[in-house]
Amino acid sequence: MGIVLKQSFINTIILFLGFAIGGVNVLFLFTHFLHEDYFGLIIFLLSAANILLPLLVFGMQHTVIKYYSSYKTQKEKDGFLISTLLIPLLVIIPVGLIGTYLYETIANWLSSENILIKKYTYLIFIVAILMGYFEVFYAWTKVQFNSVFGNFIKEIFARICTTFLLFAVYFEWITNEQFIYAIVVVYAVRTLLMKLYAYIVYKPQIIFKIPSNIKEILSFSLYIVVAGSAAGILLEIDKFMIPKLEQIAEVAYYSVGIYIASVIAIPTRAMQQITTSIIAKEMNENKLFEVGKLYKQTSINLLVIGGLLFLLINLNVEDLYLLINKPEFTKGISIVLIISLAKLMELAFGTGNAILVNSKYYKIFFYLSLAMAITVVVLNNWLIQLIGIKGAALSSLIVVVLYTIIKIGYINLKFNIKPFSLQTVKLLCLISCIFILFYFWNFSFHPLLNIFLKVILITILYVFLIKKMNISEDINMLFKTYFNKK
Repeated sequence: MGIVLKQSFINTIILFLGFAIGGVNVLFLFTHFLHEDYFGLIIFLLSAANILLPLLVFGMQHTVIKYYSSYKTQKEKDGFLISTLLIPLLVIIPVGLIGTYLYETIANWLSSENILIKKYTYLIFIVAILMGYFEVFYAWTKVQFNSVFGNFIKEIFARICTTFLLFAVYFEWITNEQFIYAIVVVYAVRTLLMKLYAYIVYKPQIIFKIPSNIKEILSFSLYIVVAGSAAGILLEIDKFMIPKLEQIAEVAYYSVGIYIASVIAIPTRAMQQITTSIIAKEMNENKLFEVGKLYKQTSINLLVIGGLLFLLINLNVEDLYLLINKPEFTKGISIVLIISLAKLMELAFGTGNAILVNSKYYKIFFYLSLAMAITVVVLNNWLIQLIGIKGAALSSLIVVVLYTIIKIGYINLKFNIKPFSLQTVKLLCLISCIFILFYFWNFSFHPLLNIFLKVILITILYVFLIKKMNISEDINMLFKTYFNKK
């Protein structure tokens, strides 16, 4: 776990810093500096681009990680990397031509309920390409076990640029409309920086040679394209569908709640930057014992950290919304709790998705992802109309819990490994007890002071009990290393 812990630790710091900057942007600057319709618009455009991303790059970011370590010679590896840049063009060019021909029809459909969208529809395609190639170049560095810089560019650079642009709107240096175009430029610069760094880490020789296992690569990529698109739908479809069923401003209210809850996912995002490549390498070498060990370790460690974040967020959420001081955004309070529970389930799954994607059973990941996407679309269509934006959050929770249980069962069936133990049960009981204890315990001071006091009390109690109950060997080892020195 050495390289995993080291880079995960750095990536976690980067992600927390990125989320802190993003938190200022989403909770305060977007809500006060940008008109809520344009706030909803930028969220919609980025969500739509994320859904389109896997198709346009043909899943090459995942293909790089799965197959790079399987090649034995440097020439094979170099030819493979160059291919991952060229293959997406076979999709991008025809999709672009079709999109140009049908542009008016597509734009009218997307803007049927919110005419503001129509003018900016073409930006979805451009941003999706920029996002896609960023992920491909980022994958190049991940297979060299170098994930930190890419994580910095992805999580911090774009958010800092967004902060400056929001202030530019506030001081009337740019308009709300110009802000939308400026964000696209930020994504272009981000991709360029990632490309330059990928070449610094490792610059392959330009070899135009079709990989010997091209059929296998294309088969895997095709499945991953659909699976990735389905995963994108699961993550982004709510923000895509809400403008079709509600006013676009509702996306802004929903997105604030989602953003707050997403802080819980920071640990798993940080660890996945490095563990995915390690899992791929160990699966290629058939080291199932190491895979199972990492599976169990990541599950309990992520759940410990995520559990604390879950408590700190949901036991302070009302005070946090008082600080935002925008009454219309309080619609998102219930969304925070619902999505937080979904994020906890994802944390508990550990490296499960990486095991499925990088095993010979990767096709099941495709079928499950497709089923998840269809289920969440059906549930969204029903629940958003029934209970509004809260229905979108509830749909996500139902789908995540149901299909994560199915995936855990499938991995256990095929590899005889599972992420949970008695310690998992103890941890969930601990989280539940602390939540109930503090949920009805409120201070009557200024919201900022209330948050500060609760954070201190909850953290001290939680950390003390985690150590006392010996929940995680890895975390106890960290305590001995850094806090028991004399």
